[in-house]
Amino acid sequence: MADIIFVLNGPNLNMLGTREPEIYGMDTLDDIAGRLEDKAREAGVDIDFRQSNHEGHLIDWLHEAQAAGAKAVLLNAAGFTHTSIAILDAIKAIKVPVFEVHLSDPQQREPFRHFSYVGLAAKAVFAGHGANSYELALDAALQL
Repeated sequence: MADIIFVLNGPNLNMLGTREPEIYGMDTLDDIAGRLEDKAREAGVDIDFRQSNHEGHLIDWLHEAQAAGAKAVLLNAAGFTHTSIAILDAIKAIKVPVFEVHLSDPQQREPFRHFSYVGLAAKAVFAGHGANSYELALDAALQL
């Protein structure tokens, strides 16, 4: 059985490609998933790629990653990054390393985006590289 890495995506990321392309780029979430799956396959790792607009789904999936023995989680919690103590608690409740991912650089955006609850428990943060942020995070996860 191959190692598995969960890639969890939060609210509004289903709109990538059309949502504020000047900030988030033209890649869709399916484009990103395809590139990650190709890269992971080359490394002999499976990807479980998911998106939800619901906070509770992300929390359940973090717990599921632990139960599945995942090697790592790449988490783009999107807007929940800056608001969700519950997601922070879920990350702290599992032993699976979580890598925070952002397409844009929250530190270069509105002040309310500068603080990250996810970042309080994440192993590392990859932000500001567009879709490549996911690939950089996957590279780090593969090094574990």
